[in-house]
Amino acid sequence: MSAQRALLVDFGGVLTTNVFRSFREFCEREGLDPNAFLDLFRSDEEARRDLRLLETGKIDEEEFASTIGPKIGLDRTEGFIDRLFAGMTPDGEMVAAVKRAKALGVPTGLVSNSMGAGRYDRDSFPEMFDGVVISGEVGFHKPQPEIYRLGAESVGLDPTECVFVDDLRENCDGAEAVGMTAVLHRGADTTLPALERLLGVSLS
Repeated sequence: MSAQRALLVDFGGVLTTNVFRSFREFCEREGLDPNAFLDLFRSDEEARRDLRLLETGKIDEEEFASTIGPKIGLDRTEGFIDRLFAGMTPDGEMVAAVKRAKALGVPTGLVSNSMGAGRYDRDSFPEMFDGVVISGEVGFHKPQPEIYRLGAESVGLDPTECVFVDDLRENCDGAEAVGMTAVLHRGADTTLPALERLLGVSLS
């Protein structure tokens, strides 16, 4: 029997289309350099701090927008987060795979860094997840070890029994640091075969 019994997944960029592409499309629509948003977080320590505060619910979307918007040259900050994620749509293949895993008896969970609460279709959660851990609700963010442990706890298992899927390498590294098996997501074509091998079930 496989040592891995549970499937934990990220939201944006795993169950949805590419988040970074949505960020670039936002910048292009606003007449900014396509990489203005991403470059800010690569170069500005205060911006990274503000992002972590947003992700852990310590500041709200409006506070974040009022600080970050002007830094990237944005004139209008109303609805900033909604506009930033406007290009993000569900990845039907990955969503179906998680639903299938749950239907087959694999414990499934969401472990997500949030940039506000509006990005989630919570009506779909019961069909997809046995456990839900969202950074803004628990006060920890990936790659902090606490959030992964909460993810494992939410499905009633030890971290060593969980497979974790994320599109960011640092978040996969964080999962591995607490004993999880991590899959770096680059598309359903590579992620699903890896999950089938690790979990011992067919997800297609």
